[in-house]
Amino acid sequence: MEYAVLSNNLKMPMEGFGVFQVTDKEECKQSVLAAIRTGYRLIDTAAVYGNEDAVGDAVREAIAEGLCTREELFITSKLWVQDMANYDMAEAAIDASLKKSGLEYFDLYLLHQAMKDYFSAWRALEDAYEAGKLKAIGVSNFYAHVLTNFCETVRIKPMVNQVELHPYFAQPQALETMKHYNVQPEAWAPLGGGRYQPFEDEMLQGIAAAHSKSIAQVILRWNVQRGVTVIPKSTKQARIEENFDIWDFTLSDAEMEQISSLDLGYVGPAIKHFDPQFVRGCNNVKIHD
Repeated sequence: MEYAVLSNNLKMPMEGFGVFQVTDKEECKQSVLAAIRTGYRLIDTAAVYGNEDAVGDAVREAIAEGLCTREELFITSKLWVQDMANYDMAEAAIDASLKKSGLEYFDLYLLHQAMKDYFSAWRALEDAYEAGKLKAIGVSNFYAHVLTNFCETVRIKPMVNQVELHPYFAQPQALETMKHYNVQPEAWAPLGGGRYQPFEDEMLQGIAAAHSKSIAQVILRWNVQRGVTVIPKSTKQARIEENFDIWDFTLSDAEMEQISSLDLGYVGPAIKHFDPQFVRGCNNVKIHD
């Protein structure tokens, strides 16, 4: 496993395990346990995923089994839009996430979207970080211009920005902006989120065959070599193991360029967080009364 060093000197694994849309609590718990047994140490959840409790249960069981210590794990959660209306709501939501997970702290906690009063919400994250409830704080789905304004305004700059990053939506400007502000990029949907057909691409098939690897492994390796943390998701043991097996090969510069040529930019089916309909939809998603 390789690690990124965040701006506060905290080490963050370059590959983690995501639990988006794993709504069955037992399935989520067992998937996380399988990931930890495989070697993953970064687990990524969110308040809106509805499975912070299952992740917490898996963490405690993994520690009890002697698979790892709490200090070896890097647990991430995120503040949902509903709780970003003001400082007090954000503060209460952070505590609610910790209580639901049963954890004393999160290693990383993110603003899930650049919506509502995210500046007031960020101040709650800053205070929770300084109180030791959160070991690192960051943002998610902040496009380059939003991240720039944010970093030029806030007291503590975000340490991570989790955004959609894969060969079909490479976001080079976003990576350049994050590098400028020393923000670690982290990729959700690093395999494309089911909206593309990478496994049918002859060029990717050729690169995978040259390294005796799968196309999924090649795509994940491409992002890691760009300095991007990846958090693939699966509930299948074989796929969990396959996605983690990316540390014994290196893509050449020419292969990296070939894969980068697949980029469709914003004209592709990437999720567009600036779309008014998408923003309204997020604001209408409620996770509690």
